[in-house]
Formats: sequence, structure tokens, C-alpha cells
Amino acid sequence: MQGTVAIDLGSSTTVVAYQAPGAAAGLLALPPYSLAEPVVVPSLLWLSDPEQPRPLIGRQVLDAGLAHHDDPALQRDFKRRIGAGAADPEPGAILSAEQSGRLLLHHLWQALPADLGPRRLVLTAPIEAYRGYRQWLLTVCRDLDVPELALVDEPTAAAIGAGLPPGSTVLVVDLGGGTIDLSLVQLQGGEGRAAPIAQLLRFAGRDLEDSRQHLRCARVIGKAGVRLGGRDIDRWIARLLCPDQPLSGGLLEASERLKCHLSEQHEAVALWSPTQGPTRELRLDRAGLERLLRERGLLTQLDALLEEVLAAGRGAGLPLERITAVLPVGGSSRLPAIRDWLQSRCGAVPIRDQRPVEAVALGALALTPGVQVKDVLARGVSLRCWERRSGRHHWHPLFMAGQSWPTDRPLELVLACSRDGQESIELVLGEPEADNRSEVVFEAGLPVLRRRPAGAARVKPWDQGAIALPLSPPGRQGEDRLRLAFTIGADSQLQVETTDLVSGEPRGPLRLGAVR
Repeated sequence: MQGTVAIDLGSSTTVVAYQAPGAAAGLLALPPYSLAEPVVVPSLLWLSDPEQPRPLIGRQVLDAGLAHHDDPALQRDFKRRIGAGAADPEPGAILSAEQSGRLLLHHLWQALPADLGPRRLVLTAPIEAYRGYRQWLLTVCRDLDVPELALVDEPTAAAIGAGLPPGSTVLVVDLGGGTIDLSLVQLQGGEGRAAPIAQLLRFAGRDLEDSRQHLRCARVIGKAGVRLGGRDIDRWIARLLCPDQPLSGGLLEASERLKCHLSEQHEAVALWSPTQGPTRELRLDRAGLERLLRERGLLTQLDALLEEVLAAGRGAGLPLERITAVLPVGGSSRLPAIRDWLQSRCGAVPIRDQRPVEAVALGALALTPGVQVKDVLARGVSLRCWERRSGRHHWHPLFMAGQSWPTDRPLELVLACSRDGQESIELVLGEPEADNRSEVVFEAGLPVLRRRPAGAARVKPWDQGAIALPLSPPGRQGEDRLRLAFTIGADSQLQVETTDLVSGEPRGPLRLGAVR
């Protein structure tokens, strides 16, 4: 049929959508892996041995009652670790995150209806791990028989899938099973400009990883997140209703059912059968759930994340009232307490919450292949300089946390010699450490939000040590000698081009290392 398949691999659920030429897009059921309503595949694998030929996938894991087992055979939450640089399995795990993601994608591809014959596969990638995720997808999809392969960032796909026009500024509130991520994204397009399109990774069967294609970019203005999600809410509900019981798989499943029912009704009841003792009735209403979320600090944490993102927006000249829409995605965004929180904090901005689960996959279909995402730095990078007046070194910021990359123009800096006869100038780079922020710690097996104490930001030097730039002829004390032009490329590499102000000799670009 020569259509397009989109796969949105999520931490909790994976959505597969298809669009035939000239037809409307829709979600694709993949039995026996997908659920009936909504039509999604739980991002779950169960395999007791790495060589197991047919692991349980998605719905099969749920039907077998294995989704909440504390067992190395259960692979879940692997999406957030893909592209983070850890290729080995976590302690006790059978597969690494990359291996788990590969296994799931390949089985979903094999489960496509035989008469589909898609010409194009569009995949989605999280912004925070875009560069590593892109390389992983190129490797994983090398064996897939599809002529065209494209990639789009999740916030852009979600916005397009929700019906927002190109050029919009969107606050994406993603509440998944394991993480909460807020990002303020400005889509390309609008005002006569070209609309965003997905980044083409393969064309006519040929990989384009070395291509120099010029790609239009979506811009991330600000982002913030925390490793806390829907399954943590399940644990809180279980501890509230059964404080004397261990957090078993059956109890967590009953708690999850309560949570899901409360998205649709004011009060919910679920039955749970412990291993010992009679069946127990678990009951919770919306007011009780909201009270629990407040007591656990979730809404306070959401306030802090929102303020962090909105502050970045204000710094970029985009206050709340100029945001086009708020876009909730992820299953937990359906909770009335979360919707009420969004309404109270962003009441002046339209909230597009009609498609919290499928918006990303449908938006990916709407984007035809070539958007490269401009990410933002989480930490930044500084250069150690000698200050003659104070007689000591200090750290000079080059790119601050929140700086978007790839950079549009170089940052220029002029360095002088500190002594007569100086034969080289050394570049010592460092990364500012994170400042005051919330973190998730575990007490008695339950996630608790806690603030880290504030303090003066310190700079940790890069492990690679000093980089010597030779001077010929040798320099004199106080003489302006090198003009440096720093840039961050599309591969996140910090680069510098130098010009000797005495000899006029240009050098570079010199790759200094990856920033984050």
C-alpha cells in the first residue's frame, strides 16, 4: 500500500499509527501485543533468557500478570535510558535499554499486517537524548526493509498531532509512567515560513548519517523534568489504602485500576486478593487522590518545574500570555487533579487535551521527511582564565545552561598572554555543577521529593585536561594574542576556531569535546 508507519516508543506505552496515500491517519492494532482501548502497546518485555526466541511483549505481559513483578526478566522503563551513553545492562538486568528497545521495535515491525508494505517509517525521539537516540535508531533500523526512514522530535509531533499550526509556541506537559517532563517549544513555520518536517535518516534505501542536508529546526526555549511518574502514584495509592501490606504486583495493579477509573468517574472501587487472607475492597475518590498528590508534594513539584520553564520563556521574550497552547500528553495527564492544576496555572492559555496518548504518533505522520531539533544545554561550559588584577584564575562562562544548540553564530573571545616569552595558551574547560533543584529519593521503597540545599555553583574541570594552543612567535605579557570563536555543532561537540592576532594565522576548527 506504500503508506507511512509512525512508531512513538514511550516509557509506558508505544503507539503505532498508519496512513495510506490519500487516506486519513489512524492507530494500528497489532495483536497480540496491543490493547483494545486505547489501541496502544504497553512498553513491556518479559524474557527469562537473552536467547529466548519469543519473549512476551506488551499486552501478553499484562495478561500473564507479570507487569508488576520485581524480576530481572521484566524489561520496562528502558526508553528514558536509550541514548544516555550506558550500553551495558543495569545491575541485575538481562538486557540493556538499547537492546530492549531494539527487541520491541523489531517485533512490532514484524507484527505489521502483511499487506501493508509501508514505504516510510517515521520515529519519534525525546529532546533530552536526541543526539544519542538518533544514532541508536540508525543502528536499530538498519535491518528493517523500508526505503525511507525519518525522525521527528516528540514535542513538535505532539503539537502538530493536536492540530496546532506551524509557528506555534507550545508548552508540552508530558506525564508518563516513569518521568514528568515540561518543555516550552517554538515550532518553525508561520508567517509565510516553511512548516517543520521530520529529519530524513534514510532515502531510497541509503542511510544519510553523513549527509550535510540543511534542516529547518524546532527551538526548545526551556525544559525541566523529574524522574517521577504514574507508577509512583500507584505506589502512593497502595501505601495509602494498604499501609500494612507489601507493595506486591497484584496490589499495584489494583491501585493502577483505581487511578485510571478516577480519570472518568468521581469514585472508584477495585478488588484485590492478597496471597494470604480474604479479598479486600479498595475504594478511593477524586478528592482523596488530590489530597494524596498534595501530601506527597507532586503538585508543588509541578509548580517548580513550570516556573523553571516559564522563567526560560520570559528570558526569551515569551511570557505565559504569548504561549499558543498547553499540550498535556501521557496517561497521567488525564487525572482531574492534574487538569485542575493546569487550568489554575495556565488558565489564560488554551489547553489542548483531546489526544493525550496518540497525538505524538499522529503528528509524526503529518510531518514529511527533514526537522532537526535545537536542544538546550543542561549544564553549560566555562573556560578557566587568568585574571591579572586579582592574580588568580576564575571561570568565564562560554555557554550557559539553557543555551540552545546547534549555535547560530560563534561566541568570540580574545585572550592575552600572561607573561613574556609565552609559547602557548592553554584552554582548560569545565562544566558548572547543578544548582538548587528538587531530586527524588526513596524512603522505605517509596519515592519522596526533596529539595537539594542551595549553594555557590562550582565548576568541575573536564577530564581531558588542558589543550595547548602554540604561539609563534612567543607572546608578550598583556598582549592580545588569540581571537577564539566557539560554536556548538549538531553533534553537540564544542568547537573553536582561532586567529593569531600577531601572525594573522587562522586555525581550526578544533573539536574540544561534547557538551550537555
